Amino acid sequence: MSEAIEQTGARYPLLAKRTSKRWLITAAVTTAIVALPVLSVLILALFPEENIWPHLLDTTLPRYLVTTLQLMAGVAFITLVIGLASAWAVTMCDFPGRKFFEWAMLLPFAVPAYVIAYVYTSLLDYAGPVQTAMRDWFGWHNAADYWFPEIRSLEGATLMIGLVLYPYVYLLARAAFLEQSPSLFAVSRSLGHSAISTFFRVVLPIARPAVAVGLSLVLMETLNDFGTVDFFAVQTLTAGLFDTWMNLGNLGGAAQIATTMLAFVVILVTLERYSRRKQQQFAARDNREPIRRFTLSRPRQWVCVAVCAVPVIFGFLLPAATLGHYAWEYFDESWNPDFVRNTLNSLFLSGTAALTTLIIGVTLAYSRRLHDTRGMRVMMRLSSLGYAMPGAVLAVGVIVPLAGFDNWVDGILRDNFGVSSGLLLSGTAFALVFAYTVRFLAVSAGSVESALQKITPSMDMASRSLGHTPGNTLLKVHLPMLRGTLITAALVVFVDCMKELPATLILRPFNFETLATYVYQFASDEKLAHSALPALIIVLAGIIPIILMSKSISDTRACLLYTSDAADE
Repeated sequence: MSEAIEQTGARYPLLAKRTSKRWLITAAVTTAIVALPVLSVLILALFPEENIWPHLLDTTLPRYLVTTLQLMAGVAFITLVIGLASAWAVTMCDFPGRKFFEWAMLLPFAVPAYVIAYVYTSLLDYAGPVQTAMRDWFGWHNAADYWFPEIRSLEGATLMIGLVLYPYVYLLARAAFLEQSPSLFAVSRSLGHSAISTFFRVVLPIARPAVAVGLSLVLMETLNDFGTVDFFAVQTLTAGLFDTWMNLGNLGGAAQIATTMLAFVVILVTLERYSRRKQQQFAARDNREPIRRFTLSRPRQWVCVAVCAVPVIFGFLLPAATLGHYAWEYFDESWNPDFVRNTLNSLFLSGTAALTTLIIGVTLAYSRRLHDTRGMRVMMRLSSLGYAMPGAVLAVGVIVPLAGFDNWVDGILRDNFGVSSGLLLSGTAFALVFAYTVRFLAVSAGSVESALQKITPSMDMASRSLGHTPGNTLLKVHLPMLRGTLITAALVVFVDCMKELPATLILRPFNFETLATYVYQFASDEKLAHSALPALIIVLAGIIPIILMSKSISDTRACLLYTSDAADE
């Protein structure tokens, strides 16, 4: 085989070298373009036209920082408790409905935080059905006669965001639990430890890296949220960025707040890596053996049912049922030309972005396969920066270079031909597709890179020995083998684009709406029932990738029931 490859290289040495270089150059140029928004934010923050940083420090920035930290701490607590408890229950305990909850625990993933915030506001507000029924039952006349928690508050926003983000922790924690060795549980139980003691002393320390990654994703998504905090009037850094840019008209100040948010992201990523700096784990020999689940007493089985059912009910079933009711009741009013047009806009943008990220992700991942050097690994990390950037920050980074390019072209045309080109890139659908691509490229590139690593290099050698170029090898050998991975990655990116709100609000063209902004506009006008149909479409679009993700995890190991009289201890 090696002799054949050498003969092929000797026959076409110049062609092989040029083809290989093209992949490397393409990867470098792509990485530079994707990393451009981050550089733009930093430059604009350091050299603003009007420096309002001292004013921000003296007035609003401290309040934004404190509120953001409180929100992130609360969401972290909720997601850790729900995610870890439910992941342990469905992985290691046998109880009624366990197989249903294995995938149902991921359903809140399909509900954007701003949608669930709108739903619970309509249910729990003073004029909502819950408080109205309470006043009728107990004979209360107004709000002064009783106390009811305020849904539009920091605590309310924390609960709403936590209910839809805990699947990050659940997903990664469950995957980590499934990969652990059954002998660890057996040894711990033989030493007299209960199931709970085994969890805290053995299982959780080993799964800590995966949990840390899930929690860091939760916190970055919390930092990215705008719809919920805006609707609940919670003044976080994201809300401050919008206020500084849209209301004060100061792009430089918005970039400075964006830089502060980027600092948060850097801190989160650094802490996550620091927490596992000295941990090195290897797969155990028996990590593919069937898991022996604990049988529990009837009361403890129902505790497990409650642990799993409560977040599914309040995070998905109740919001979905409410949206379904409103969508049916107001269907004739909601189904109109605006809804159809906005749905097509969302499908077009999300589909285009999914295809673009897939093409770029395959290019970068395959370039690394051809050139697995330190520089290529750095480029892969740089290309994934967008996923860590909040949508509002990304919008600032995208609008600056695109607007600069438009002004440059317009200036040339005015000076030489006396005509104006107008907005070529900024203020068009291209800006949105570019922002979506930068933000979600890490999803496709990471998935493809992981899948490519599982394909033996001998496949490349065989193809090259037959005279195929790297491009032909990718098309004829790798892509057919990656079909399942590509479809899953495209679906995940598609759904993420459908839900994206902050970047879409800032970058969308004039008089151009997507389903996400359409829902936001209705909710801002307090027409929550009219936003139900577009919100329900967004939720339904997110269910298919969730089922695929759950199935891929469940298929990693077969499971057996472990019966033990001591399991209840």
